[in-house]
Amino acid sequence: MTHLLSILIFWPILCAFILSFLPSTKNTKYFALAIVLVEFLFSIVLYLNFNAESPHYQFVEKQEWIKLSLGNLGTAIVEYHVGIDGISLPLVLLTALITLIAIISSFTIDKKETTYYSLFLLLLGSLMGCFLALDFFLFFLFFEFMLLPMYFLIGIWGGERREYAAIKFFLYTMVGSVFILIVMIGLYLSMVDKNLTHSFDLNVLSNSKNYLIDSFLNPNNPILIFGISVRNIAFWLLFLGFAIKLPIVPLHTWLPDAHVEAPTPVSVVLAAVLLKVGGYGFIRILLPIFPDVFKQNSNALAIIATISIIYGGLNALAQSDLKKMIAYSSVSHIGFVLLGIASYTMEGMNGALYQMVSHGILSALLFLIVGVLYDRTHDRIIQNFRGLAKPMPQFTVVTAISFFASLGLPAFSGFVGELFTLMGSFNSVLIPKWLVALATLGIIISAGYFLWTFQRMFLGEFWQRNNNILPDLSLREKLMLYPLVALTIILGLFPQLFFNISNKTFENFLVNQSVF
Repeated sequence: MTHLLSILIFWPILCAFILSFLPSTKNTKYFALAIVLVEFLFSIVLYLNFNAESPHYQFVEKQEWIKLSLGNLGTAIVEYHVGIDGISLPLVLLTALITLIAIISSFTIDKKETTYYSLFLLLLGSLMGCFLALDFFLFFLFFEFMLLPMYFLIGIWGGERREYAAIKFFLYTMVGSVFILIVMIGLYLSMVDKNLTHSFDLNVLSNSKNYLIDSFLNPNNPILIFGISVRNIAFWLLFLGFAIKLPIVPLHTWLPDAHVEAPTPVSVVLAAVLLKVGGYGFIRILLPIFPDVFKQNSNALAIIATISIIYGGLNALAQSDLKKMIAYSSVSHIGFVLLGIASYTMEGMNGALYQMVSHGILSALLFLIVGVLYDRTHDRIIQNFRGLAKPMPQFTVVTAISFFASLGLPAFSGFVGELFTLMGSFNSVLIPKWLVALATLGIIISAGYFLWTFQRMFLGEFWQRNNNILPDLSLREKLMLYPLVALTIILGLFPQLFFNISNKTFENFLVNQSVF
């Protein structure tokens, strides 16, 4: 168990390099599937050995990596430091499961298979690194590295406008990375521990006692630029860096283009896992390092979240392309994540993390549904379908469950996530009640576009413009869809399975932050 976290990170990366030197054959996909299945089993072992009663990091690995002498200024050090707690474990499990399902969905890929699966494995290792890193520099490396495989996965295997979508995704995320890099350097220059060591360790960075007395980020010695505190500027730069990845309105415009042009498996990983890196960055890095600035700006964050919820929902309501509708629904549902984080309450923070996992399951399910239909018809336009319940009854049941779960119907995971984020926001002393009430409109809007889409596509007399043969779900498609359906029901009925993991960590997290 000593190096289990390193195995989770480097097992897929090592296999990716090995796979890249092998010729493409009909067995390449099965080799990739076996690699990801092993990764999934490793994550299950991690879960079974995780102590949910401990609020502290577990399975910690810490090794000095880079060390530079700065003379009288002390020493600069970068460490390979990884660990897991109740915040990162659910996201690690989600990453392993979604990637396994995405690989099964990738069996229809028939172009440059070896390269495709190698990139997919590199992406998996990078995502695991982001969720497990406890050193800011290490986190940033994985954060940057995952852009490369995603860029090529969209740019090579995407639709007609794949180059445009890939470049837009890359440029947006790179801009966010620059903001994060600026703040990371500023923190490095401002922080020093008792041994005069400048460190990127997140535990060191989150302790205000480690700020240099004369540093420009010292909370007790604020420096102003045009009347604005440098800590405020750093907070918002870091916020923008993660908000682009989440994404939050108005930084969301890359997402619909990326989803529409990406192949189904890439859309699944992008929506279910990649977006969660932004929310995870808020919880793991932004809030612990800038709790004082967060308190000052929580109201503004809640306003941004509410705008995202309503704006994303209204855009989804206006779409004719099924995939683009689901992409905008993601913008709306991710707004609840930011709202829960902005509340800084036990209910809100737990709800935000739960919402990330629930949205990961449901968005993967929704994009797989689009993929099933597109494989048969090469069409995603909603008004080109009617009466699909007749030729595809099993597909209809799966779609109905995913739609009702996504709009927040009780007994499904989508309901629990939205409920706890709203409860936490109502209980928060940092957010006005009227703003939370306004955010609830997002639930009504989501019911509108999901129910209207289901009615147009699945009810009535069967009609499909191109008259394609529409067989019901195959065995491979059932293996992709049924586990996600089961999971959204299980988590909806037994949310304590999730909260038992995260609760102790958030209790400790909130106690250690001087926000109130």
